[in-house]
Amino acid sequence: METVIITGSCGLIGSQSVFFFHDLGFNIIGIDDDSRGKFFGSDASTSKVKDELSKLKNYTHYSISICEFEILKKNLSHLKNVDLIIHTAAQPSHDWAASNPFLDFNTNALGTLNMLEITRQLFPESVFIFTSTNKVYGDTPNKLEYKEIETRYEPVNLEIKNNGIDETMSIDNSKHSLFGVSKVYGDLIVQEYGKYFNIKTGIFRGGCLTGSKHCGVEAHGFLSYLIKCALTNKKYTIYGYKGKQVRDNIHSYDVVSAFYEFYKNPKMGEVYNIGGSLKSNCSVLEAINLIQEYTKIKINYEIVEKNREGDHIWYISDMRKFKKDYPSWNQKYELADIIKDMI
Repeated sequence: METVIITGSCGLIGSQSVFFFHDLGFNIIGIDDDSRGKFFGSDASTSKVKDELSKLKNYTHYSISICEFEILKKNLSHLKNVDLIIHTAAQPSHDWAASNPFLDFNTNALGTLNMLEITRQLFPESVFIFTSTNKVYGDTPNKLEYKEIETRYEPVNLEIKNNGIDETMSIDNSKHSLFGVSKVYGDLIVQEYGKYFNIKTGIFRGGCLTGSKHCGVEAHGFLSYLIKCALTNKKYTIYGYKGKQVRDNIHSYDVVSAFYEFYKNPKMGEVYNIGGSLKSNCSVLEAINLIQEYTKIKINYEIVEKNREGDHIWYISDMRKFKKDYPSWNQKYELADIIKDMI
């Protein structure tokens, strides 16, 4: 039986990974100490997801922190063979990071280094997958030229408009937010362990990763939180850009199925952008219109002039590199499917 370690196993991508690989017959070791509940409050807690996962036959849960190397090593050293490590545990919010920079860095940077060292010392033949973020590019996407249309902004450059942003965009000389910086470290160190130590590592720079297991809050998870506001008649605040900022949204299932393709044919220190791409993207205003159409509920929202620091005006992932390397991967969910599933 193949074994996979999944950090952040009760989060969005982590829990989807658990279900996906459980269905494939893997033995699963989940690591999650419900940091989301500590970061964002009880509404963001993943304790219910943990209860659901614990019912699975081949799932073992460890409520330990990825920031504690010796505790990790003590709890995992008994494993004889680990085939795959999926590292999804993170502090995911720009705003929260600014008020808690040490904990943000410890989680996103030190925690990632700890998991890499666990891999190198205990399971050097395993495949290591890291969920990075498009925020490693900082606000460089905002330096592109845009034109404003009725419900969104779009790039003037037709190559970018028709394909999205690819992995060649610089990560230097931009404003990242402290969250973005801690994720840059994680991104680069996973690349380095692949290239320096010849460990099979894949880095996936996600756009908006979402799905029905997303415990969205105002500080993180815009589409999930927007739908929650609609269904609970809670006021939603749009920060800046007239609500015309564009995001690509990819369902967690499609993310994890991409992980599986990489696992079957891994590389060393390879980077891929992953997101809804041209198949699944929207501005905030367009998302509101779709949710109102599907729910028949009028959303109570306001637009404030000030945008979040480092927030993207437009970001759509160019997936051509991943699709070229893994042509059998197919995106299952379009935007309408995602929203209906989450509702």
